[in-house]
Amino acid sequence: MDGGKQMTTYLFSCENATCAVPEAHRELFRGSEEVVTSTEGWEPGALNLAQGFAMKFRTPLVHGDLTRLLIDLEKDGDARWSRFSLKLPEATQGKLVDRHERTYRLLLHQRIAEDLRRHETLLHVMVHTVPGTDGIVFLETVEGAGLAEQLAAAWRSCLLGMDLDVRHSKGAVQTGLGTHLAAEYPVARYAQMRLRVSQSFFLEGKPLRWETLKKGLLDSLAAAVKKVNG
Repeated sequence: MDGGKQMTTYLFSCENATCAVPEAHRELFRGSEEVVTSTEGWEPGALNLAQGFAMKFRTPLVHGDLTRLLIDLEKDGDARWSRFSLKLPEATQGKLVDRHERTYRLLLHQRIAEDLRRHETLLHVMVHTVPGTDGIVFLETVEGAGLAEQLAAAWRSCLLGMDLDVRHSKGAVQTGLGTHLAAEYPVARYAQMRLRVSQSFFLEGKPLRWETLKKGLLDSLAAAVKKVNG
């Protein structure tokens, strides 16, 4: 390796960042606007958290730009269509794939390839918030992902000092996007991790205030990577 390379760099992505509906597709959701703005349409707090990571680690954020009820950027095949977008003509679905899914994946590929060219290892954190799991932080890594597992274990250890319920799931079932990316890059250099945070922190300030949790996540990640890198 080039001695001038930093050991680990960071990539943060947020697939379900917004509930925005492009003008051309608003008729599809007429009368169902409340569904679009609900947690079915997006992940409240995810973009705010992902932006915090990107600012902390001084790296551009890659994030989705429309509601997952039009196309779910995490999924493949028919699974990416919701009960609304499943009704769209095949040609319209194809345009959504071209304009949003392929563009998003291409941007991630470009970032990963460039980061691995310039650094020994890359930690890619896919940022999510989830309903119905009050006060829990999940760190998910795929089977056999040694570097990602090391980083997740170190991050969990650092977070336990905040008296949080932090769970590290090894061998977690990956999304279509995660599987697609993991297959393209060496597991020893590309560490992919899915962060899922309970929406109760963002929506209700429970069991910790959102800003307190966010600061803790940002600071502890830096400490965890430093610990693993020695």
